[in-house]
Order: sequence, then structure tokens, then C-alpha cells
Amino acid sequence: MYKIFITEDDRALAEALCRTLSAWGYEVKAAERFENIVPEFREFEPHLVLMDVSLPFCDGFHWCAEIRKISKVPIVFLSSAADDMNIVMAMNMGGDDFIAKPVDPKVLTAKIGAVLRRCYDMAEVTSLSHKGVTLDLAGTAVSYQEKTAELTKNELKILELLMENKGKTVSRDALMVKLWQMDCYVEENTLTVNITRLRRKLSELGITDFIKTRVGMGYIIEE
Repeated sequence: MYKIFITEDDRALAEALCRTLSAWGYEVKAAERFENIVPEFREFEPHLVLMDVSLPFCDGFHWCAEIRKISKVPIVFLSSAADDMNIVMAMNMGGDDFIAKPVDPKVLTAKIGAVLRRCYDMAEVTSLSHKGVTLDLAGTAVSYQEKTAELTKNELKILELLMENKGKTVSRDALMVKLWQMDCYVEENTLTVNITRLRRKLSELGITDFIKTRVGMGYIIEE
């Protein structure tokens, strides 16, 4: 589980960010002592820092520089002042990305996921298997009992997220964000069409009831 350290002095926003990221399976901690965040950073040992630019005592650029003295952990800046100067400053101080306020949850989760993949090479996994079903991530195909079906990019990403979270219900919003990361804006109806086509391909391989619908919640591949 990836750990995210949030340095945001707006308590309501910090709590909202914690809820959003926790719902995505991240372990999250919000900073409490803004006079010196380094001890909390050291204690938590996060995989990523979400850093507000405007903080009491010292700004986010200062704390980014301090963290860079002891760690190469990725740092994503947050700021309501999303002008070119702030973005350039954030990158020059060692930041890995920049998100403008007000924060869009889909942009937030997409950017954090992209930074984590880039920094921790989550792409090392080349296949996923469950109940005899094998998803070939490199070959964009699914196989079962010596039969194989080619998948579209969207179908692959849907099945990948569901298999990664087998035993857990994955919301429609989570699936749309997964597809949105691929630079494909996905509407509700488009997602439904992709799920239907994916189920049809699985059925043609002899895989039935693999993806189950949880009404009002999302989809699940059961353990």
C-alpha cells in the first residue's frame, strides 16, 4: 500500500483529500505541525508528498527543498495560484507535478497514480491471473483454457483494475478515472458499453459470471 503525506493547512481540504485518497486504497496522513514538517515526514516515510504552496511559517517550496536534502520521494504541489511562475518554481525546487486548486478528484487521483507508476515502476507486472483467467497486459489479451481473446485498450484497463482489486467492489467512478488516465474521456454510457463487450468476450471463452454487478456500487470479481 502506497503512503501519501499531505501538507495542507486548510483542515477541511486536508480531510477531504484524505477521504478521497483513502477510498483509493492509499494510506494517508495529514501534517499537523507546520512549524517543522520534516519530523512527521521522517516518521511516516511516505511514498509521495502532496504539498500545498501557501503554508504557515514557511511555504511549500521551503519544505520541498528540506525534504530533497534527505529524500527523493516524489512531491506533487497544490496551489490556488496556478500561474506559470509558481509552476516553474515548483519544478525547479524538485517537485514532480503541480495541481491547481480547487482540486478535481479525478485529476488528483490520475496525477498521483501517474507519478507513483513513473517513480516506482508499477508497470513491472506483465500479467494477472485469477480462477484460470490470465490477463496479458503486454499483449492486450485475455486467455482461459487454451483460448485467447484480444481486448481493446479500454477493455484491458477495466479488466486490469477489477483483477487487481479482486474481492473488492470497484466503483464506476474508479473505472472511469482508470480510463481517463489513458487520455480517453469516458461517459457513463461508454463505460457500460465497454463492460458489456468485455463480458461478451469472456463468455465466448467460456468464462461466465466473472464480472459481477453490485447495483448502485460498481463491479466486482469475487475471490
